[in-house]
Amino acid sequence: NTPSASQTVTVTNTGTGALVVSNIAISGDFSQTSNGCNSSLAANQTCQITVIFTPSAVGPRTGILTLTTNTNTGVATVALNGTGVAPVVYTGVSFPVLVQAGHLPIAGASVQFYSVGSTGNGSASTAVLASPVVSTATGIATIPASYNCPTASSLVFLIARGGSAAGSANSNIALMSAIGTCGTIASGARLVVDEATTVAAAYSLAQFYKIGGAIGSSMTNSLGLANAFATADTLASVSAGTSPGSSLPTNAESPAPRVNTLANLLNACVTSSAACTSLYNSTSVAGANPTNTLDAVFNIARNPGNNVAALYAQSLASRAYSPVVAKIPKDWTLFVTYSGGGMSIPTALAIDSKGNVWVANYQLVASKFTPLGAPIFPNGITDYGVNNSYGIAIDLQDNAWIPNEQPFHSLGIGSVSVLTPTGTSAAGSNGYLAGGLNYPIAIAIDPNGTAWVVDYGNSHLTLLNSSGKPLSGTNGFTTPLFAFPIAVAVDANHFGWIVNQSSNDLTKVAPDGSSFTNYTCCKQASGIAIDQANNIWVANYFGDSVSQLTGSGAVISSGYTGNGSVYHPQGIAIDGAGSVWIANYRAQYLTELSGSASAVPGSAISPVTGLGGDAGLLEAYSLAIDASGNLWVSNEGSNTITKFIGMAAPVKTPLSGLPKQP
Repeated sequence: NTPSASQTVTVTNTGTGALVVSNIAISGDFSQTSNGCNSSLAANQTCQITVIFTPSAVGPRTGILTLTTNTNTGVATVALNGTGVAPVVYTGVSFPVLVQAGHLPIAGASVQFYSVGSTGNGSASTAVLASPVVSTATGIATIPASYNCPTASSLVFLIARGGSAAGSANSNIALMSAIGTCGTIASGARLVVDEATTVAAAYSLAQFYKIGGAIGSSMTNSLGLANAFATADTLASVSAGTSPGSSLPTNAESPAPRVNTLANLLNACVTSSAACTSLYNSTSVAGANPTNTLDAVFNIARNPGNNVAALYAQSLASRAYSPVVAKIPKDWTLFVTYSGGGMSIPTALAIDSKGNVWVANYQLVASKFTPLGAPIFPNGITDYGVNNSYGIAIDLQDNAWIPNEQPFHSLGIGSVSVLTPTGTSAAGSNGYLAGGLNYPIAIAIDPNGTAWVVDYGNSHLTLLNSSGKPLSGTNGFTTPLFAFPIAVAVDANHFGWIVNQSSNDLTKVAPDGSSFTNYTCCKQASGIAIDQANNIWVANYFGDSVSQLTGSGAVISSGYTGNGSVYHPQGIAIDGAGSVWIANYRAQYLTELSGSASAVPGSAISPVTGLGGDAGLLEAYSLAIDASGNLWVSNEGSNTITKFIGMAAPVKTPLSGLPKQP
């Protein structure tokens, strides 16, 4: 019942005509995690299918991957084999838990220890203890030894309910600490559960929580959940109960003032039940009315624009935590801004399968950060042709593909660097040079491994296979319909959609270059994203709006404005639930629009003032969503990146083709 790492099956069309894969079936304890072979495949092209193994029993397990095709034989099969091993139950150690409200002990709190669920976001957690333990007058609840975690690597958390911090029992109290893996808890090491750890857990785990206290993810997103737990530890220390945590990278701005302000808001209710009614009234949302402090703060994390002034006023009733924000915030988003990594005019960013964040920069460097924001290469990567870069994409092997507008060379102008996870080059010392590159500015990678590169300088389009071989001829594809193309995305049918900066048209290009079709929809656009239903979303930089088209080119809207909050939009991304996120280059906030599956697509979810207005965004160029639900933004004007904690529905990374839930 534990998923394996994925394996990749590559399908190659060795014939001369188009290969059509009409159906893919899989048997046994195996399942697809991605499929890039769902449309016609031209001669010599490849596509990929990824498969994982989730054994339902111990011992050898077999299955078959079957492809139905238009070949003479009709089908192709791949044998699948795996071995299921018995899970090793981990027997835990005893440790004390200090339950406190600010610096006051909470006596009589019922403390339970849980391991996370594995059947989906918010799936039922498992109580590790046979029965809860109760905190003493000093706030100490001792977790007894010999409890069983599913494994040593199982993610665990603590919830303390009820008790008294001020002389009388308060049933409104529910506080949490996101501990991490079961096997890392040291015998006798004290852990803390208080309002600061609760805020840290609520925001980091916002996309994995269900009202009532359940934390869980799908089995295929265990890493995303683990990274979320690690993020919680950067926001507040579970050993000290204060913000920030000791694991916050040194290149990060401290989130303590916002964490502490929210902790004071909870503390007012924890220490006086009379304050809870106001808290619940200000944090209620349709279908999720809180009845305890834990549910209340999770509602804040997922609805950060609601009742901001009222909640701030309530936080002033407590001074248990400091420092705090000095005035009413613009919203309750929680964010961390990171510098370093050699960043110099950061532009595009992308996220790999481990949650690492890659950043392209205009000034001769590529940067890479851990999921917690620490630079992996302190000074960045300055070799392998990286030069004047505006785009980046990650392939299924976690290589970063970066188009570079410079240098001049015998085959053209510019290059495409391919950087491996370890920071070396997979494309030689200068990157890939062939294919008619001419000021390449943007890139997208099809699930079949094809890299689509937009050549801004000569209005061409270069397609490269996974080895850098041009698939679009010596000079690339071109058409009079192109007008300074600036961005690209690949749809479910492997067609490329090209944004033209100098026209109001979007160009749809067949993967073999056999057709080019323009759709008038936009206004000097700059960014593009495609959602789960194959709808096209375009950020209109000079139109202060977002357009939406169907995959067949029908214009649904030529201008969603987010109630006026969309202002010179540059970056655009779709989250795992289909919501549309926009980075406004000339405004210091983000905009969220409802997705195509909603009752009113394109309607503003964020307030008219946007979200994240206190984060200091400056010339926000790009944004990307990770598998933990964090939203990352590059700030071209300040040489930083900003991580908004738990803000969006998780997305499987790297992004290849349409966005998917991990």
